[in-house]
Amino acid sequence: MTNDKLARGADRPALIVGLALLAVAGVVYYDASQQTITSNYGVGPTAMPYVACVGLVLLGLAHLVVAFRDGLPKPEEADTGALLWIVGGLVGLIACIAFGGGFTIAVTILFSFTARGFGRRAFAMDAAIGFVMGLTIFLVFAKLLTLLLPAGPLERLFL
Repeated sequence: MTNDKLARGADRPALIVGLALLAVAGVVYYDASQQTITSNYGVGPTAMPYVACVGLVLLGLAHLVVAFRDGLPKPEEADTGALLWIVGGLVGLIACIAFGGGFTIAVTILFSFTARGFGRRAFAMDAAIGFVMGLTIFLVFAKLLTLLLPAGPLERLFL
């Protein structure tokens, strides 16, 4: 380790992110420990929060190690157009579900806008792929898992 690294100290963004991840892990652990749900079989509903907590702790510790070693790499400039396409897809998903458009159409919007944000130009093909994926996911949840995702006019044809 050179004197520059010693004088520089920890990489502040990595340190903040690492501490924030550890704090969130603590909140998740506390919340999971307060659940009173039990199950008659091996793994109950409280298992997943503990798994998420372990993942958050590992990520937090990794950020702390990076903060005191090399620091985070300097980020590249963001592609504003791509970000706007992806955010537009998320807004479209939320609006479609909120206004009763249904899960399939919402996933179609999200998939096609995200693909466009990543640089793909075949918008109609992406919309078709998103539609098939959304309908397949909806039917798997509705018919096999008996869990109902937000249904719109299209989904009601299959219920």
